[in-house]
Amino acid sequence: QVHVVETGGGLAQPGGSLRLTCVVSGLIFRDVAMAWYRQTPGKQREMVAGIISSGIATYRDSVKGRFVLTRDNGNNTMSLQMNDLNSEDTGLYYCNTIDRTAQWGQGTPVIVSS
Repeated sequence: QVHVVETGGGLAQPGGSLRLTCVVSGLIFRDVAMAWYRQTPGKQREMVAGIISSGIATYRDSVKGRFVLTRDNGNNTMSLQMNDLNSEDTGLYYCNTIDRTAQWGQGTPVIVSS
């Protein structure tokens, strides 16, 4: 079974930065496209950014130019550098495969507030 553990969330001021990390186990990480998802109250979980095995990443429009997604295939980890945060980035962040086949982790909260 595929397991993920998300860390790195917290409280940030508008304009601030956070770095989220996802550690993955139970699969051949280098072969799998991964993604970060965000859940906010009253909304469905949405994909924030995704990354294929080669390291090419895609982003939802609202985070383009501010977030950078990378992966380390040697250590089965994926990181999301979040810059110039705003209140709309607030939410519970999860990582999973692009196909959402991993068991969902606890997520890591991101709160952007002054």
